[in-house]
Amino acid sequence: MARPFKQQRDPQAIPRRPKTNFTKLETDPNAPPEPTQRLHKLLALAGLGSRRDMEELIASGRITINGETAKVGAAVTQHDVVRLDSRPLRLPFEAELPQVLIYHKPEGEIVSQDDPEGRASVFDKLPRIKQGKWIAIGRLDMNTSGLLIFTNSGELANRFMHPRYEVEREYAVRIFGELTEGQMLQLTQGIELEDGPASFDSIRPQGGEGANHWYQVILREGRNREVRRLFEAFQLPVSRLMRVRFGPVNLPPRVKRGQMLKLEQKQVVELLEWAGLPVPKTPMKQLSQREKDKATAVFMPKVRKQRGSVLDKAPRENSTAASCTGIGLQGIDKPKKHVPKKPVNRRIRGDATSAPQVKNRPQKKSDNNRGRG
Repeated sequence: MARPFKQQRDPQAIPRRPKTNFTKLETDPNAPPEPTQRLHKLLALAGLGSRRDMEELIASGRITINGETAKVGAAVTQHDVVRLDSRPLRLPFEAELPQVLIYHKPEGEIVSQDDPEGRASVFDKLPRIKQGKWIAIGRLDMNTSGLLIFTNSGELANRFMHPRYEVEREYAVRIFGELTEGQMLQLTQGIELEDGPASFDSIRPQGGEGANHWYQVILREGRNREVRRLFEAFQLPVSRLMRVRFGPVNLPPRVKRGQMLKLEQKQVVELLEWAGLPVPKTPMKQLSQREKDKATAVFMPKVRKQRGSVLDKAPRENSTAASCTGIGLQGIDKPKKHVPKKPVNRRIRGDATSAPQVKNRPQKKSDNNRGRG
């Protein structure tokens, strides 16, 4: 029996997707309500972007909850079905222990993810993370080095950086010149800057050689170039600035310039307790001695390409329609030229004419005729 021909598919037809009917199950009216969490928070914890980006994503109408378009500020439970462009998402409802990185930032790197000038950024060296995204705790100028903390917990980063908590920042400063006792007293009492009064909590001389002198300063603010501007008020330029402590976190001496260190789980728990944040109830992962040594070892990060935000990607349905209709594809009007392949001279067994003629080539003897002369 002849095989029937296949029905050819129209390349311009948009493929149809099966529709999902969400039927609500019967619930007990006397049962306690299910705990809910903000949708944009869970999407940010899933690593799709920042919370502000997730609010824009929800406002674009690409997120659905149980088949209905989600709204900004919506709350979901662990039984709701959340989709992005008809793709189901797995949201982290149970909080996990955050990750904390210590980086000894060198001069010449900026603390920003978006730079039109294309300069080297500290975010180019961060290792990949499964849950959430890396957040820099505090900024450092391009010419400032020292301690920089990264975490994937927005609450922990907010506890460090928000002005109402007044977390101490300690710097080692080298200036060209020397302060007098009156100038040091004035720096602790306060100096009027362009954006308001500013002062150091404490300032201590640390010696120096020649015209350069070192000072140890502590302050509880993180305004732009505040340390440099305070010294420049006395016409004393800062030749080197290095942050050595941020709150309870000190820069370890073994972490050299350009190196990173991941904090242990116990150290992260201590940070959460210091910040007054709840510690996740999930048990900590048991690591072998080899895994502990590898996880807490100082390493030199490599520059890699950062993954973009989900907002930069086109919706899935539009991309599928474009691929089917041919819209937006390069070369749709100009078909590719057919380039003929070069003929290949293949040797056919038994055809002596196709074999290449080689002069003065000794004839090989087979194993069967070996030794017969």
